Amino acid sequence: MKQDVRVFADVNELSLRAAEAAVRTINDSVRSTGRCSLALCGGSTPRTFYGLLASEFRDQIPWPSIHVFWGDERYVSPRDPASNYRMARETLLDLVPCPAANIHPMPTHSSSPDADAREYERTLKNYFGTDWPHLDLILLGLGEEGHTASLFPGSPAISERTRWVAAVETPANSPLRLTLTLPALTRATNIYVLVAGSNKAHALHHVLTGVPDPSSYPAAGIRFTKGKLIWWVDRAAEHWPGRLLVPS
Repeated sequence: MKQDVRVFADVNELSLRAAEAAVRTINDSVRSTGRCSLALCGGSTPRTFYGLLASEFRDQIPWPSIHVFWGDERYVSPRDPASNYRMARETLLDLVPCPAANIHPMPTHSSSPDADAREYERTLKNYFGTDWPHLDLILLGLGEEGHTASLFPGSPAISERTRWVAAVETPANSPLRLTLTLPALTRATNIYVLVAGSNKAHALHHVLTGVPDPSSYPAAGIRFTKGKLIWWVDRAAEHWPGRLLVPS
């Protein structure tokens, strides 16, 4: 199946075009069902995107109808600089009129990451009331070794098929994390993957080409999505050993 890969000059243009598309997706969902479920991601790439939603596009989004979730979270205090929740609050949520009751951060407050993963799964089940979560829009990133959300190469969570949310240990900073599993991610109606930087080019090549191999490159697992998957890529990430992933 041909991949929908959209390439832009830099992270600023990438973020602008992805934000424009997100506004359309959000409004389509609200018109259709009266609400929209949006899952945010962490990392540095989405900061510009969040800033645009909070400024240029702020008045084009029906914030009281938006319910905000997270695809993954570092197991740290919500006040910790490493917290995905804190980053989203500072760049987006504190700047828009989204009701506090509609914001559903992953819990990181107990001594048991697994218990908190199960608590967040209950939160999702209470909202969706279905066999699996069907998020209207999930934002994801891509790590230079091929991880997405907090699904890293070799993680047992990659093969999880019944849990919606898993507690994982990762080889990254803040090793303890919570993450949505691949079955939960791939049932989203729309998945946007934001990829910027030349250090992502090697992983992006492997994720997009050939037979998907989630065990080695977990982000390849989202290619099995039942919804619409768009890769928003800057020119630096598109180049891989002297050639372009997408012909000009």
